[in-house]
Amino acid sequence: MSRTDVAAQFTEITDDDVEGVVALWHTCGLTRPWNDPRVDVADARSGPTSTILVTRDDGPATGDRRAARVVASVMAGLDGHRGWLYYVAVAPDRQGDGLGRAAVAAGEDWLRAAGARKVQLMVRGTNSAVVGFYERLGYADQETTVLGRWF
Repeated sequence: MSRTDVAAQFTEITDDDVEGVVALWHTCGLTRPWNDPRVDVADARSGPTSTILVTRDDGPATGDRRAARVVASVMAGLDGHRGWLYYVAVAPDRQGDGLGRAAVAAGEDWLRAAGARKVQLMVRGTNSAVVGFYERLGYADQETTVLGRWF
């Protein structure tokens, strides 16, 4: 895939992609010490209501798909009513190529096909720079406070 190819092909994550996805999430600052990304990958892959979609670069000239580098990802999940996007990540050297938009579109397409009527995502308060990106894609503040509790 060239730097101008924004029609990226997103496919379901494979076993060979897991370490590349985890590395991408670390590089993009999406992981937290209390949240094991390998567990998130395993959980997303374990049932029919969630997935992780990835796109890869061309990899080495050998054509070995297992050696291709994961350059973008999106995790999508359906809670029975709403769809959610998580871990939208693009390799730093590929940011600005349209892969972020393509990742969001791939996640939205998956959620739409799964029956979601609405899609939502959360942005950490420390990541205000990305809010404008999502606003340009039509996302708006839902004026909702998200509360949580660990079990």
